[in-house]
Amino acid sequence: MGHRVLVVDDDATVSDVVRRYLEQAGCTVRLAADGADGLAAIAAQLPDLVVLDLMMPGIDGLEVCRRIRRQLPGLPVIMLTALGEEADRVLGLEVGADDYVTKPFSPRELVLRIQSVLRRTGVRTPDPGSSSTLREADLTVDTARRVAERNGVPLSLTVREFDLLVFLMRHPGRAWSRSDLLDKVWGWQFGDQSTVTVHVRRLREKIEDDPAAPARIRTVWGVGYSYEPLGGGHDR
Repeated sequence: MGHRVLVVDDDATVSDVVRRYLEQAGCTVRLAADGADGLAAIAAQLPDLVVLDLMMPGIDGLEVCRRIRRQLPGLPVIMLTALGEEADRVLGLEVGADDYVTKPFSPRELVLRIQSVLRRTGVRTPDPGSSSTLREADLTVDTARRVAERNGVPLSLTVREFDLLVFLMRHPGRAWSRSDLLDKVWGWQFGDQSTVTVHVRRLREKIEDDPAAPARIRTVWGVGYSYEPLGGGHDR
């Protein structure tokens, strides 16, 4: 892949296994043993992606992710959570993780998740017949540069939030189930649907005037979500 990946985990065995698998995939890997070391490593050399353990002594993974999101909203973060507890996964997504993998995990699965996220952050040629710029009311999204603005002000979107927004804007007026969105946006045929719920909530907070009464990303009860351009124009 040729990317720089920072692995932040206080378990040296886990870190070493992840490092070896990522190096076999062509990555340059840097290890950090705790949250403070991880933040220092990011400041010293910006990685392309961070693999971040949730539970660490001192500055835990949640706080590290919060700080990353305040300063580097576009830096992809994959959270490692123990035991697969839904509350832990949701907490990680709430603070801005793009993805999560539960311990114990398959190193090959983690590498595939990393590859999936990194592919989405790369600048790609727009699909034939589709514009690289999407405009709707006060929103402008440049899909080639992966930049989104509202009223001319840049939006701090994570990788997954950006992908979700682009997908919904390209399919206005159509209702999508959470499993549909996991497949189309995340590329997962199976997964925790709370991942979609959390990302929709975070995206609403950034593009809606009133996230509690969203005008754009509507909830379609019994189905999922649909994107409705301001001013209407689509029958439901």
